[in-house]
Amino acid sequence: MKENVDHRVPVLIVGGSLVGLCTSLFLGRHGITHMLVEKHAGTSLHPRGRGINVRTMELFRVAHVEDRIREAASVLADNHGILQGGSLTGDDQEWLFEQIDPGGALARFSPSTWCLCSQNDIEPVLMSVTPALGADLRFSTELLSFEQDGSGVTAIVKNRETGEHSTVRADYLVAADGPRSPVREQLRIGQSGPGDLFHNVSITFRSRMLADVIGDRRFIVCYLTKPDADGALLPVDNRERWVFHAPWHPDRGETLEDFTDERCVEHIRRAVGAPDLDVEITGKAPWHAAERVAQRYAAGRVFLAGDSAHEMSPTGAFGSNTGIQDAHNLAWKIAAVLDGAAGPGLLETYESERLPVARATSERASARSAEHSHPGYEPDPETVVEPVAGAPARGGGGRQNGVLTVAMGYRYGQGAVVGADPDLPVVPERMRLCGDPGTRAPHLWLRDPGRGERRSTVDLYERSFVLLSSEGTAWSGAAGAVAKRMNVRLDAYAIGTGPEADLIPEDGGDWAEAHGTTASGAVLVRPDGFVAWRSPDAVADPESVLYKVLTTLLDRY
Repeated sequence: MKENVDHRVPVLIVGGSLVGLCTSLFLGRHGITHMLVEKHAGTSLHPRGRGINVRTMELFRVAHVEDRIREAASVLADNHGILQGGSLTGDDQEWLFEQIDPGGALARFSPSTWCLCSQNDIEPVLMSVTPALGADLRFSTELLSFEQDGSGVTAIVKNRETGEHSTVRADYLVAADGPRSPVREQLRIGQSGPGDLFHNVSITFRSRMLADVIGDRRFIVCYLTKPDADGALLPVDNRERWVFHAPWHPDRGETLEDFTDERCVEHIRRAVGAPDLDVEITGKAPWHAAERVAQRYAAGRVFLAGDSAHEMSPTGAFGSNTGIQDAHNLAWKIAAVLDGAAGPGLLETYESERLPVARATSERASARSAEHSHPGYEPDPETVVEPVAGAPARGGGGRQNGVLTVAMGYRYGQGAVVGADPDLPVVPERMRLCGDPGTRAPHLWLRDPGRGERRSTVDLYERSFVLLSSEGTAWSGAAGAVAKRMNVRLDAYAIGTGPEADLIPEDGGDWAEAHGTTASGAVLVRPDGFVAWRSPDAVADPESVLYKVLTTLLDRY
């Protein structure tokens, strides 16, 4: 019997904002063709969601789009700190922190750095590369309904320009359709957390005089705390385009219509402390800060990612980064199952790994909003989460140590890992990237003796499992045999300084010590760069050991 299907794809992505487009990018890098539908006609027009943390920039680096994103973000390349004050013209400003990475300490952990790139700038970059990777991007196309069965998902989509309905059959559906996700609602997946935290109206405006008021203070955001004119000021180009987030109180009967151009102009002038400031309002958009996490991340063949799975306070830019890292985690697992390398049980680890991370990160985001006294946020003292232990309150890097730990130091206590400790906290008190199973594999600079290229260990991880071992051991040969036996993507690198080495550590670096093992041991790293398993020493039969580990990880029983 012939199926009444207009399009058949391995994966259907619902939502073409930042997380949906990143899901498209990562699936495409794994060679998985897919369709993306987005009800809006194009990408975001409003500058928002612009803080890209170092872990996310690593993902873009490996996907070969980091340079293009930095180019799109070049106008804000010199903006680093967070400033706070009653106004910009008084003498009461103080830096919550002046540099994102004071002293360049981040280089110990990563080959990448933080980046400021607004969502409206980064999304076109992603759109420009994904079609060549097998993406069928369909904007002005809305998901109307979907049903799933044991072998796939059947969705009805509507072209909003022509009114035409189409039927799409996919093996899997990824819902990146925002905080009020219709897909999540249809699946009847509930949410936990405090809920709404505060509301703002994001006001875009032009002002040439403001650059003179600011001078050489190149901040990411400035929190202005004057009681009758508080808000957050963000530069768009440091010259004449700006964004101001004004508190909005719908619980007090305040409506969006109350935010007239005249009111917004006067509010911005009072907040800045310049009564004659030239202000031309160019746009207004409401947004809502909330702390909610879905109680499940999957139902059958349908997965939630980004805001459909979790909402977080914007302070620290944790929400979008967590969503992008959701997409990265999910993409390699879907690819492994579709390629036949893994059983369907691997996909169950998406929830067991990412859900605890979202809960821990959302709590940290709310705590950071309280620390920074984010305009409009009035936290309940009984529910405020204490900051990460050991992080300094102010001065130096501010609480940046805690932010970095949340951004890239989190760990998977259970899931597609062997040997992780499930009782350890998801976010440790201090950064520990030492090769422990379930953590992001350490960064170490290496050279390819054949090509003379400089590479970070981070650059090795994308489309295959990777086994690291010392030259002269039996691990590399065992990895080759297991890869052939299981028909899985498994690359092996022998590290050392002799003629048998595939990679040479720079400056006498000790790869084994950095990864918490010995020169006779080995470390298995997943395609997403997280340590899957570690052997502290040599074993009698490395092929059998590797086969057993990969069989467990990939649900190949």
